[in-house]
Amino acid sequence: MPNAFPFSLSPFDCLDPDERRQVRGSVDIAYFPQQAVILEPGATPSHLFVIVKGYVQQMDDGEVVATLGPDDCFDGRSLVAGRVSSRFVAAQEVVAYQLARQTVIELIASNATFGALLFADLGHKLSVLAERQQPRELPSLSLSRVGEAFLRPVHSVDAATDILSVVRLMREQRTSSVVVLDAVSGRKGIFSRTLLQQAILDGRPLQTMPVGDWARYPLIEIRSTELLGDAMATMLRHRIHRLVVEEGGQMLGVLEALDLLSYLSNQSHIVTLQIEQARDLDSLASAAAQITKVIALLFRSGSRVELIARLVQQLNARLFERAWQLIAPADLVANSCLFVMGSEGRGEQLLKTDQDNGLILRDGYEPPADLPAICERFSAALGVFGYPPCPGGIMLSNPAWRRTAKDFAATLREWVWQPGGDNLMHLAIFMDAHAVAGDAALLAQVSDSLHQLATDNDALLGRFAAAIDAFEAHAGWLGKLFSLGETPPPLHLKKAGLFPLVHGVRSLALAHQVRATSTAARVQALVGLGALSPGEGEDLAEALHVFMALKLKAGLAEQEQARPVSGTVVVQQLSSLDRDLLKDALGVVKRFQQLLRTRFHLGAL
Repeated sequence: MPNAFPFSLSPFDCLDPDERRQVRGSVDIAYFPQQAVILEPGATPSHLFVIVKGYVQQMDDGEVVATLGPDDCFDGRSLVAGRVSSRFVAAQEVVAYQLARQTVIELIASNATFGALLFADLGHKLSVLAERQQPRELPSLSLSRVGEAFLRPVHSVDAATDILSVVRLMREQRTSSVVVLDAVSGRKGIFSRTLLQQAILDGRPLQTMPVGDWARYPLIEIRSTELLGDAMATMLRHRIHRLVVEEGGQMLGVLEALDLLSYLSNQSHIVTLQIEQARDLDSLASAAAQITKVIALLFRSGSRVELIARLVQQLNARLFERAWQLIAPADLVANSCLFVMGSEGRGEQLLKTDQDNGLILRDGYEPPADLPAICERFSAALGVFGYPPCPGGIMLSNPAWRRTAKDFAATLREWVWQPGGDNLMHLAIFMDAHAVAGDAALLAQVSDSLHQLATDNDALLGRFAAAIDAFEAHAGWLGKLFSLGETPPPLHLKKAGLFPLVHGVRSLALAHQVRATSTAARVQALVGLGALSPGEGEDLAEALHVFMALKLKAGLAEQEQARPVSGTVVVQQLSSLDRDLLKDALGVVKRFQQLLRTRFHLGAL
């Protein structure tokens, strides 16, 4: 029987052949009748158990906190601590492998990955997994650094140099760009072949035009230690095709978009170019269809989900902006701010979901008479791109979500001071707003008014935070990852984990006037303010990424099977590693909810 030990399960799949022989030499089979106490709090553990058949309930203070089933192992943390902290009871007849404590301790000492996956906290597990993971198709964006890619030499010229001389230098050095140094102002910029075309079209002699007049300022730089994915996101955000790589104030080289693409071999930058060059909505629809393919390619290459989400946010922002430019007249674009909300606004959206957007008009601006028709066309275009209409009507085609800045501020006051009906939900959605086109200062102006209104309003903050318990039906998810005697329904990741985590962080951000919109950035700011401990912040960020990764993996599988994306996972079909990470992440959310109930006095509401 020991020869059949499941070495394909985590954490045993990281053992080498000698370590596997060591396991086979010390493993045995254990049987426990129903209701038998396998481990008792305070006892000294002697074995690590891997369940073959049956279910085991983990209990703390009389409450079932987890149900373990076939292929799950327990209790590694007790083995390392030398003392059992929870009660483990056989909910059914249990057959399990038992591995002697001394063998486990020796494996931990010889194999750091095994030890981390067995008993470490969520953040450490994910760090070890990132280091351990081997890219399956492409280099991983999460591991590759800017300094690892091919960097072209830096060639610099003074801003007073004439363009004809600069062109000769570019030809001699076989370069498509030069860094421009302005000794008078101290500015640094860049001059490229694209800008050369503009200078030629100006009509003046090139030998009389200083290159500084045509350079693009400021110079966008990035450190050599930054992730390549961040470099790509920076290029997308600034709409540029090269970055100057620096370290310690020294320019090390130039990272060209084509070199970056050749290193990563992915299509995200190509999709961006398709979006920028689109001259009609049909061309945009073709580009939009490629976004999900890019997501799948990056995810299956081993890229971290938070990096994929940042790239997707930039791609979607460019798509929405270009669509708005094609549909709306230029004066409307200039005198308004198109913004997105929800997971799209937070930069946590991956696969396409419902539209959540709005439009702020500049006070005093007279919009076109056909504004309603323009907004209808925009919402319809997003529908064609794969973003279905919002069931709650939170979109441009709804007049309630296109207002002047003054009217939006008044609406926010109504949501704050009359927090009934859908007002608190709308308030929460608006907190995640992110500008994608037009004048972003209009959104900042309205957002500032929200934070001023919420200052020291404990009653509002309490009612706002109370939504973390909106899905009470899922309150027992941690103890019901396995149901005894029946097949449980799929676990809804948003209801069980994502929403209470995201909204809880959002509530703390409102209470502490944190202006960031992404959950990770809010967590980082809250840690800096002392509202969360560094450990709590790390756990929340990692739990968020676990939920996002599981949701993406399940969604991609559903799309491959031509099924609608449900946002759910079938726990029994997850790998042992994914189940372990899910349980850890749900545990983080449960502890966070307790913290929030205390912080906002939710028991008194």
